[in-house]
Amino acid sequence: MSARQHLLEAARTRVLISDGAFGTQIQNRKLTEADYAGDLGLAADQKGNNDILALTRPDVIGDITRAYLEAGSDIVSTNTFSANRISQADYAAEALVGDINIASGRIARALADEYQAKDGRMRFVAGAIGPTNKTLSLSPDVEDPGYREIDFDELVAVYKEQAAALIEGGCDFILIETVFDTLNAKAGVMAVKQLERDLGREVPVMISMTLTDLSGRNLSGHTVEAFWYAVRHAKPVTIGLNCSFGAEQLRPHVKVLSQIADTLLMIYPNAGLPNELGEYDEMPETTAGFVKDWADHGQVNILGGCCGSSPAHIAAIANAVAKSEPRKVPSPEPAMKLAGLEAFIAA
Repeated sequence: MSARQHLLEAARTRVLISDGAFGTQIQNRKLTEADYAGDLGLAADQKGNNDILALTRPDVIGDITRAYLEAGSDIVSTNTFSANRISQADYAAEALVGDINIASGRIARALADEYQAKDGRMRFVAGAIGPTNKTLSLSPDVEDPGYREIDFDELVAVYKEQAAALIEGGCDFILIETVFDTLNAKAGVMAVKQLERDLGREVPVMISMTLTDLSGRNLSGHTVEAFWYAVRHAKPVTIGLNCSFGAEQLRPHVKVLSQIADTLLMIYPNAGLPNELGEYDEMPETTAGFVKDWADHGQVNILGGCCGSSPAHIAAIANAVAKSEPRKVPSPEPAMKLAGLEAFIAA
């Protein structure tokens, strides 16, 4: 069976568990610039370039991944949120994009296979692709609304380079996550479709939106419902929400998406909102309690954590939903469903 089929099969019997944040776990290690830079000889300061640790401190990324697998993760993601040519330009590391993604993919793949060999339970690897620090829908210049720093084809090429390296590293899926601009996500989808043609096989995608206001819209203005109709053609193996405001504030939006999406629903919220020092105070049991409510109402298939979450959060979530029934994927009536900023369904 394909990775898509294996995931669908596993999700029929229980709520699956993904992993938690890498960024805050890396910050807890108090690494120095030398840890980040290694012996790569790059011109720019590398402090804060979490992605490059796959090359310079693979032990750190491996330890964090292992901790999430120990906590009960069925799906682990790669530490590659900013491992693309646009984001790595800030660190003069554009030339290492391929190496970073391949290395990160191999770290996650090796550990996923190790844990699967221990108990026979299949583990999956999601190659994480972040939104970059550019937006296709909005101008960064208030004096020139039509100006864009990049165009669609350029972003497609950037994403394709990253996705190809992640698949070479052993990833099962490409996770297009923290989508604040729907057009950026569409570029990611296009990149994966081009990669599929090159490889001659399916490369399943997971897509996850992030909300930027409590009304339930992303930065480009799309509602959760409109976003789903804008990307449904990609046939993602999962659709979902991540980051945003924490689980408590996501409740109504999870309910909406659960009712309309005819694919698996994966939700991985922040551990609450950061405090005035930028740190996350929400305890694992609190987060687990919020997401268990979704599971108890049959609204989710896969649960995990985003910013501020830790292996303790993932273990608490796994324990809380261990006996919960997974969401039944709905079969909506056929209709023409279109997306502007709002959804439009032709009666």
